[in-house]
Order: sequence, then structure tokens, then C-alpha cells
Amino acid sequence: MGLRPRDSLFDIEHRVVVLTGACGRIGEPLARCFHDRGARLVLTDVHGSGVDRVAAEMADTAVSLSCDVSKADDVQALVELALSRWGRVDVLVNSHQHRPQGWSESKPEDFSEDLWDAIMNVNLKGTFLTCREFGRVMLRQGKGSIINLASTYGVVSSNPALYDGTTLGNPLAYTASKGGVIMLTKYLGAHWSSRGVRVNCVTPHGVASNQEPAFIQRFSSMSPMARLMKVEELFGAVLFLATDASSYATGSNLLVEGGWTAW
Repeated sequence: MGLRPRDSLFDIEHRVVVLTGACGRIGEPLARCFHDRGARLVLTDVHGSGVDRVAAEMADTAVSLSCDVSKADDVQALVELALSRWGRVDVLVNSHQHRPQGWSESKPEDFSEDLWDAIMNVNLKGTFLTCREFGRVMLRQGKGSIINLASTYGVVSSNPALYDGTTLGNPLAYTASKGGVIMLTKYLGAHWSSRGVRVNCVTPHGVASNQEPAFIQRFSSMSPMARLMKVEELFGAVLFLATDASSYATGSNLLVEGGWTAW
């Protein structure tokens, strides 16, 4: 028998959720998932992303701010917006990532310092800054949940054979940044849990997004589930960590990757 729509364990209604990367492949569907379940939202993404449009579609239950999460002043402005609008922050979901031009073609031996810095500044430093600033708010409150979106490539290396003959790829700095996010999560989860703030990761893999047929076929042949992931298959894991259903979970990395790392 399925859960009741308002099962208290998984109830997110009226909770204040801050979501970064809110216009992304995962971020925007997540924003709508929270909205549909009655959450109060603070949405952010980079300038020119269209985050104001996403928030406007949610009427008076969402506010938005363009923000560069790699800049402490921008993150502090996001904190101030959340507190001025809603008075508290219950959940932070870090769904941002940076894919600068040339990111997927660069070989490790030729990887430029500028490209490394651009990716690390958003993916890892940006996650540190949002965790730090919103973590301070949650520690004052005595309660909160932080959820960082990691990657299978923070757990295992990408397989070069997956990308051969396609326009896709996975760069060195992305893997290093997501591995760093997982360890940042473990550290904060261990250090803040006794003060009421839980910090966890969710690791998706292979989210379907109209990839080229050669990649889809090859990915499917390598995955135990023999297919790519539907973005909505991530919702349950995020809601679990955002709500009281996961009250004893901290410092964890919840794998939602179709068994990719199981063999």
C-alpha cells in the first residue's frame, strides 16, 4: 500500500527549501517537485538562466535571485532573501554545477589551470560557501537538512569507453570536484549532526536528456538497469533526505545510479 499524500514522515508542506541550480536538468524538475508538495521555495541560478521565470510560475510560494555560488557576497545575499521572505531555512539543496566551454574534450594531460579553477570554484567552493552560510542559519535554528547533489564520478572514475565516438565526455576537474563534495558532506554531517543539522548527498547517474543514440546504447549496455535514468526517479531520494523520514541519516551518500557502481 502506498504512502498517504500527507504522510508526516515525508511531509514537506510549508517547509522552506533553498535550491541552487534551479534551472538545470535536475534543479528545475526538483523545484516543481517541491512546489507541488507545498514547500516554500528560494530558487537561484546564474545570471541569465531564467530563474525568475521559474519562480514566477509558482506565484507567491517562491522567490528567486540570480547568484554566483562561488562568490561569498552573492551567497550571503541569498541567505538574506530567504530570511527576509520566509524567516527561516529548513532545507538546502545544492544542485548547481558548472560546464564551461571545452570542459568535456580536455584530456587530463592538457587540462588547463583556468578550466580547473572554473569548475572547482562552482562545484566545490560554491558548495562549501552555501553549506557554510546556510549551515550557520540552521545551527542557530537548531535544525536543518542540507542535501548536496554529487555524482557517480565522485565515487568511481568515468570509463573512457563510454564516450568513445561521441561528443560527450567527463573531465578530470568534474570528478575531483564531486569527490570533494562527497567528503565535504561527510565532514559536515559528522560535525553538525549533534547540533541538529544533517548533511547528506544524493548521487544520480545518467539522467536522460536527449543524448545522442550512440551514447544511449553504450550506456544502456553498461548499466545493470540497461537504461538511462528518468529525472523524476531522483525525487524520492531527495524528499527522503529533506524530511523527517531521514531523521537519523547524516554524512551519507545515497546512490541513485541504477547499480552503476555495483559491478
